[in-house]
Amino acid sequence: MFKEWGFLLGEIWFLLLLAALIGLLAGWLFWGRREDTSSTQNLEADLDRTRADLVTCRKSQTEKDGEIARLKQELAAKATAKDPAPEKTPSAPRKSAPAARPAAAKKQAAPAKPRAKAKAAVKVKPKAAAKPKAAAKAKPGGKKPRTLKQARRGKADDLKLIKGVGPELEKLCHKLGFYHFDQVAKWTADEIAWVDENLEGFKGRVSRDDWVSQAKILAGGGETEFSKRKRK
Repeated sequence: MFKEWGFLLGEIWFLLLLAALIGLLAGWLFWGRREDTSSTQNLEADLDRTRADLVTCRKSQTEKDGEIARLKQELAAKATAKDPAPEKTPSAPRKSAPAARPAAAKKQAAPAKPRAKAKAAVKVKPKAAAKPKAAAKAKPGGKKPRTLKQARRGKADDLKLIKGVGPELEKLCHKLGFYHFDQVAKWTADEIAWVDENLEGFKGRVSRDDWVSQAKILAGGGETEFSKRKRK
């Protein structure tokens, strides 16, 4: 008999637990749906509120725009009332303007003569400027450059590094008193003419081979294309 009572008590406890679980599930479903509906209702209420606020803002904006337009019209009306209309237009100066034009034309026509004189002066200037060109030419005989009795410190420069100067021509330069590059580099147009005339058998070689420009480079410690090939 006791065994039957124990079995019945176990079934009762099982049924009670099952009922409790069913109750919890039902409560969760009920309260969860209720909360969802309440939240959606709250959101709809907030949305209605914001719509109402937006409508009021638009109304206030239109009112303000109308007020601003009204104030602008009042300001424009006041400005036109203060500024007098430019009705007074003097007609007399327009008639007198053509009379002033002939006088101005006479003043402009008056300085025409000085311009003609200026043109004549411009034509004369080139004739005066032609004289210095004739003075720049070397004299026929030329001018003898400075010479040396012997090379400085007993050692002459290798004048054969100048294009156009060979062994015989170097000896002739030594005979005339020219031993160094800096001597040749300082020759003027008159001095070049003198040397060209006095190089017996080699007249005109200085100007033809442009000794002076080559000597300037060599005297400064540089090298010409000819001197580079000669040193090799």
